[in-house]
Amino acid sequence: MDYEIFDLGDVTLQSGVTLPSAFLAYKTYGTLNEKKDNVIVYPTAFGDQHVQNEWLIGDGMALDPREYFIIVPNLLGNGLSSSPSNTPAPFDRANFPQVTIYDNVQFQHRLVTEKFGIQKIALVVGWSMGGIQSFQWGASYPDMVERIAPFAGVAKTWPHTYVVLDGMKASLMAAVHFDSNRLNRLTAADMRAVGRVYAGWGVSQAFYREELYRDLGFELLEDFVTGVWEDSFMKMDPHNVLAMLWTGQHADISATPAYDGDFDKALQSIKATACIMPGSTDLFCPADDSEYEAKLIPNAVFNPIESIWGHFAGRGINSADNQFIDDNLKRLLALNANG
Repeated sequence: MDYEIFDLGDVTLQSGVTLPSAFLAYKTYGTLNEKKDNVIVYPTAFGDQHVQNEWLIGDGMALDPREYFIIVPNLLGNGLSSSPSNTPAPFDRANFPQVTIYDNVQFQHRLVTEKFGIQKIALVVGWSMGGIQSFQWGASYPDMVERIAPFAGVAKTWPHTYVVLDGMKASLMAAVHFDSNRLNRLTAADMRAVGRVYAGWGVSQAFYREELYRDLGFELLEDFVTGVWEDSFMKMDPHNVLAMLWTGQHADISATPAYDGDFDKALQSIKATACIMPGSTDLFCPADDSEYEAKLIPNAVFNPIESIWGHFAGRGINSADNQFIDDNLKRLLALNANG
């Protein structure tokens, strides 16, 4: 096991449901300094685990473990933190309670403060649903978070993104004829269709038109769809995916007691210096949505990743996109370095 477990105990979720013996899986990189002010929090995205974040961590990079203490907490529902696949009855599989982004960030805050005694975070960074969590950190703990850098991630699930996620959910529901009482019959094989649905949203039209999948070693379009989209989704537990889909569909940094649904107010309350990096051709979290959000955050720069890799410009696959993200993070971390 290359990660650690933080026991949360019995937690009351935002929904009011108590999840017994909840836990966060996390991994740390680097060493916490004496002042405890070299902290970077880097939450995972939908379906990802901490290892998928490691492309952005390394010597000489912005997230340099020789300089920073980097904490990567795993999203609830991802199979490592409390999830449908690892929770005992009565909350196992299809009975797992609804978990929000707010819940996730509250639990991460407990990890950071209770386990490590940290009071200041230099940066919260994340891709996709990890990006939403970085916005939530900024809105929930404005005095604690000095910088945020969401890339290919928005501060709430806008209606179009909701519909895309609903299409992914519908392909699983179709496997049980839309009978929610039969959800526990779902298997990994039923995830094949989810991968097919997502194949049209993960990368851009230009990516397909220019056959960039050949750069990844796939001669034929069909091989790419099978070898990347189907395979990656069929490795996931369908109940974990349904749980994360719910979290994703209902993500909204203002859906908290502090903001009561006032989205603009939540954005305006973020004190962190922010670098917002949408993918210029992202179909899943469009740059237009990010631009609206960036305008409302007092100290934000809007810096799109100019790329035809779509949502996956933030996935750590394309070297030019990786360089762009790393360069921007270096610039962001250099700001107010002495302040």
